Amino acid sequence: MSVVSMQSFADRVEAGQVLAAKLSAYRDRDDVLVLALPRGGVPVASEVARALNVPFDVFVVRKLGVPGHEELAMGAIASGGVRQLNHDVVDALGIPQNMIDAVAAREQRELERREQAYRGARPPLALINKTIIIVDDGLATGATMSAAIMAARQQHPARVIAAAPVGAVSSCAGLATEADEVVCARTPEPFVAVGMWYRDFAPTTDDEVRSLLGTEP
Repeated sequence: MSVVSMQSFADRVEAGQVLAAKLSAYRDRDDVLVLALPRGGVPVASEVARALNVPFDVFVVRKLGVPGHEELAMGAIASGGVRQLNHDVVDALGIPQNMIDAVAAREQRELERREQAYRGARPPLALINKTIIIVDDGLATGATMSAAIMAARQQHPARVIAAAPVGAVSSCAGLATEADEVVCARTPEPFVAVGMWYRDFAPTTDDEVRSLLGTEP
């Protein structure tokens, strides 16, 4: 059996269960909320919230991919008008401002579509004075999680915890300056990509997200 197969998760459900075990100190607390980064973070967060016996909601963030190399994040946007840029990537590739703006505008439209599609008329959970656990299915560059942390802090939570089943060592360490706590259940090296650490990494659909959130029409 390879090192990868021994360290990989069967799917996002198993990943959520493993992550939940690392967050057991937050079980049964009425000041804790779990926020899922869609779409892949939703099934992970659902398992975490179930194990901790706390509410969960979706928190919409969109990666800004480099044109022609969309898997590489040059930043991210989040609800609340937050835009977070990865200046190392932008500067290294010489990406002009008008290109960044065009990508951001396209992703803003998708962000708004997802807010409506996932939540419908249901208002988001109030974050003020809460301990919030922001969950994704993995941390590659950390840009999306970084934007989510920044957006969440605008709503004045008591503490912000960034959590993922798997992440690059550098990304998990880098987020420690932004979140009050970072929980990466596994930090394999070399990391390469999030999907490498899941045996089933099929895309999560909008219908699956609505089902897990209980917002099906």
